[in-house]
This record gives sequence, structure tokens and C-alpha cells, in this order.
Amino acid sequence: MITLPKPTAIPYGRQHITDEDIRAVVDTLKGDWLTQGPAVRQFEEAFAKYVDAPYAVAVNNGTAALHLAAMALGADHNSKVITTPITFAASANAMRYCGSQVEFADIDPATALIDIQSVWKKLQSAEKGTYAGMVLVDFAGRAVDLEAFRKLADEFGMWIIEDACHAPGGHFIDSLDRPQKCGNGRFADLSTFSFHPVKHIACGEGGMITTRSRELYEKLLVLRTHGITKAPEKLHENHGGWYYEMQQLGYNYRLTDIQCVLGLSQLSRAEEGLAKRRAIALRYDEAFRDSDLQPLYTADAPGHAFHLYVIQCRERKELYQWLRAAGIYTQVHYIPLHQMPYYQSQNRTDEKYPHAEAYYDQCLSLPMYPSLTEDEQAYVIQKIKEFESRPS
Repeated sequence: MITLPKPTAIPYGRQHITDEDIRAVVDTLKGDWLTQGPAVRQFEEAFAKYVDAPYAVAVNNGTAALHLAAMALGADHNSKVITTPITFAASANAMRYCGSQVEFADIDPATALIDIQSVWKKLQSAEKGTYAGMVLVDFAGRAVDLEAFRKLADEFGMWIIEDACHAPGGHFIDSLDRPQKCGNGRFADLSTFSFHPVKHIACGEGGMITTRSRELYEKLLVLRTHGITKAPEKLHENHGGWYYEMQQLGYNYRLTDIQCVLGLSQLSRAEEGLAKRRAIALRYDEAFRDSDLQPLYTADAPGHAFHLYVIQCRERKELYQWLRAAGIYTQVHYIPLHQMPYYQSQNRTDEKYPHAEAYYDQCLSLPMYPSLTEDEQAYVIQKIKEFESRPS
């Protein structure tokens, strides 16, 4: 085996900032607008076009996107919402911000996505109307079959939020063999995205909500700005051009022009980034073809956006520490939410989620980002193979 030189630390994910990105931000800093200027609307329109949705609302992070989506759909203390335990805490927390009770459904062990049969059994065992909605997570970049869940939601009178924070540019194949882009709104009421540095599009922090509903779109615009409107047709009174009304309790969840121009610049390279992620996934696939370390998804998974490349390892802790000692910083996505002390304190049943727990016991996310070089990836692969061949 050829020994590769040790590079600088390799994280599991990172942003890629180009000279074009920097120029775009500097030009904005020299301009007239820093906060709510024209770049916000330009970014919203460009992102809506990218995911094939009529409307998009930019917000200050992915958690804010989830919170506003839940508010716009009427989630409150009378609501029960179902989501997956294999997700970041925000998918559930944002429902709790509205006072809603969160319940979990197990995952499909083949995909780590929420299992529709697990959801169906939960709905069948309760009175119709018990559950208000579902938060369905496109985990690791693999899209949920929203068409199937839409039929279930319609049968039980539920709304759907698609948490697509891992999957801009991803898609699933519908029953007519057509690709359905994550966030296009054909099956979900609202879809949310994150622009955190480790995501596909980096704004520092940032988020987006997409929809096909004009009514929900207009609600979101007001909710992200303190519940305030200046639209003349919506005012109860009108004292003049300066006049505005706070008509409900909203939040300051706005995204700035500075972040939006960075987002626009990053969005222009989105497809290039996806292609690089899939090429990285293919190299991992080939390296581990005869390995005991099984990837959760391979590069030929249809529509996969590859935010993460997850392997499953029976000696996960040992491999994690081995790689860390070599300057390779992997991550675990995720600790099941139902095991968190907060959600254990909220749990009103003894329901178990064996597939989620079995997945957690072995999952490990390897470095995956467009600027990961072939030499760096080869070093990661070499160190994993050294781990596998070490004396027992």
C-alpha cells in the first residue's frame, strides 16, 4: 500500500468560498443595502426557480424556516406532529416552539428515512384528527417519497412540512416515473432549507421556505417580520405612507442582503457541487465494495443530493477515534431524538424505535464536500483500510 502524506485536518463537511463569492459580498458592503434590500428578493426568486416552486421566503436559518412553516400551518398546543427520530433536533424543536406535541415514527432500515408503514400504524391506532401534520426529513440528501405520504396525509387530514435541509437539488421518482424536486411543493405544503456552512449552499447562516400556496406565502412574509405589514389592502387603517400595522405576533427571522448575495453566488454553482458530491460518493463506493463497512446509500441512488456519505460500522467508536487521531473528523448523524433527555421527559408512551436505534449504533458520516480533493479522499480511504486490516 502506498502511504499518503498526512494532510491538514479533514472535517466531515465544510463551506467552499470562491473569489466570486467574496467579490459579491464586498460589492454589497460598498452598496446601499445591507439588510432587507433587492438581493433578498433576487435570491428568493432564483432559489424558487432552482427547486421548481412558485414561491420562496428567505429567513435567517433553517430552524427559523421550520418554526415559521409550523406557525403558518396553524400548529399550536392542540396539535400533535409526527417526525423521524433520525434528524437534527430542530425538526422536532420547531414544533415544540408552537406548543405542539411531537411523536416519532421508526425509520426504514434500508434508507434511514421515516417509514411510511410505521406512520400508518400510528395513525390507524388513533382517532381521525388526532394528528395535525408530519415533518418528513430528506435525510443525508435522500428524498422522501412525498407522493406516498401525501396520500396518507390527505386520508387523515394532515399537513406536510418537508425538511429538505440536506437535499437542495435532490429529487425522488414519482408513480409516473417523473423526477420530483425537493422543495417543489407538489406534495408538501411547505418545504424548508438550510444555508449553514456545511450544507450545499452556504450563507454563513440562512434558510428558505418554498411553497405553491399563495396564502401560505403571504403568511410567511408577515410572520418573518414581527407580524408587521404595510400592504395597503391589508391595513385596518391607513394614516399615510409611513403607516404599518402589527397584526399578529411574528419574529425577526429576516435574512440580510449580505447573506443573500453570497447565497446567489453559491447557488450559481449548485449543480457543479452536486456533481462533485456524487463523484466523491462513487469513489467511496468503489473503495468499500468488498469491505465490511457498508454505505447507507451508494452513488447510484436516484436523486440523492449527498449532503452526507454514511457508512455503517460495528466498531463505530473505535473507527471514529482511529480517524480522529489521523486528523480526519467524522461525525454521527444522528443520536435518535427520542433518546434525548428532553424528549424522554415529553414522552407519553413506551413506544420503541428499534430500527432507529440499530442505525444509530453503527452510523458514521465520512468527509463529504465539493472541495474535498482526490488526495484527501484517498487518505481517508487509506486510513479506513488500515483500520480494517489492523491486528485483532
